[in-house]
Amino acid sequence: MIALLVLVFSYFVGAIPVGVIIARKFYNLDIREHGSKNSGATNVWRVLGARPGATTLALDALKGAVAVIAARLLCPGELGVQVACGIAAIAGHNWSVFLKGRGGKGVATSAGVFLALMPFHALIAIAVFALALYYTRHVSIGSMAAAVALIISTFVLPTPGFFQGLAVLASLMCLVKHVPNMQRLSRGEEPKVNF
Repeated sequence: MIALLVLVFSYFVGAIPVGVIIARKFYNLDIREHGSKNSGATNVWRVLGARPGATTLALDALKGAVAVIAARLLCPGELGVQVACGIAAIAGHNWSVFLKGRGGKGVATSAGVFLALMPFHALIAIAVFALALYYTRHVSIGSMAAAVALIISTFVLPTPGFFQGLAVLASLMCLVKHVPNMQRLSRGEEPKVNF
């Protein structure tokens, strides 16, 4: 029963639409009607600037970490529950009940989950993201490269099977959510970041 409750809690924490709330409360606009129309940190950053974008990024990552930490505290030693709660938080962000099944791409929330569960693997993925972003100027390429790097790291480094499964599933969710970005990249229409 406790495991089920923390799993539901994790989904709803992940489903909190941070970017939508920040844009609506402080800027009186619906972020889903601007830019890429995505509710995640990248679109908030592009449309509203660095401060709200960074705040959205941090809070979206925190959602993932909170889900894992709650599972660890309430179901100690249950790696399967921690993994399930991580997946639930990412799914909540990507397909939020508060946004009628819409949401972000899950990159920041996944980062929070993996920083709490497998920090070394997460740091590798973050480093790959930063390098790919720097050289391509595309957040989407950085995100997809990080997803692939995460999967590879779990099979190269000693990693529990539960965590390997989580890395594969989370990375696949990330790649599926980035299909529109792939299409824009193929057409040369994907916006770049200016440093």
